[in-house]
Amino acid sequence: MNASIHKTNSYYWNTIGNDFLRAIVLPYYGAFISEEKHQLFGDVTEKKLLEIGCGNGQSLQYHGEHNASELWGIDLSEKQIEKAAQHLKSCGVSAKLICSPMEEECGIPADYFDFVYSIYAIGWTTDLEGTFKRIASYVKKDGAFIFSWSHPIHKCVTAENNMFVFNKSYFDEAWYPVPLNEGALTLADRKLSTYVNALSNAGFVIEQMIEETDEELMYSREDNSELADRAKMFPITFVIKARKL
Repeated sequence: MNASIHKTNSYYWNTIGNDFLRAIVLPYYGAFISEEKHQLFGDVTEKKLLEIGCGNGQSLQYHGEHNASELWGIDLSEKQIEKAAQHLKSCGVSAKLICSPMEEECGIPADYFDFVYSIYAIGWTTDLEGTFKRIASYVKKDGAFIFSWSHPIHKCVTAENNMFVFNKSYFDEAWYPVPLNEGALTLADRKLSTYVNALSNAGFVIEQMIEETDEELMYSREDNSELADRAKMFPITFVIKARKL
């Protein structure tokens, strides 16, 4: 099952993914939530950072431009790793990039990073508890893990006749196919409690969770009017900052 999911999703990102899905990169955590407002990282000068699901490298670039001392990135897609390498080179930013599923051992050092983070990528994991435990092994004691993902309520609600209605159970965490134009992805929508309990089992304590919409950002994006209408009623994105005990 896991190998099939990895094959489907890596093929999508290796081929047409970026043509149809807008990249979500720092300073934005997702729809209408920004690092500039919430300062979850703060000053990363001389800090070592690892990104899980680094995509095209723009979030790594963000930290490089904010004086991080060492940058690492991991991604399932060979094509995304190639794009990240090209992009970072053009920006004059150095990073160690690894192509691997986040669930697997891939040579990342233990007890090494001040921050491990993931911008809209952690939800792709086929083994949440195992991935969080692996991430905990990468983070220094008292280091932080920051990640964002689509809020599960957002995936349960659809628009019908000028109303929002539930069309999916919040408690349904089964994997399902998502057809997208010429490609396809496989996704699962986990409950917030699933993330919280997995973090706790991995030895993290949650410092902050954000699910509120930034109204200034919401009203500044005219092309996102439909998403903004949803964001006025319920969360679109959630972000969690957790500390390794």
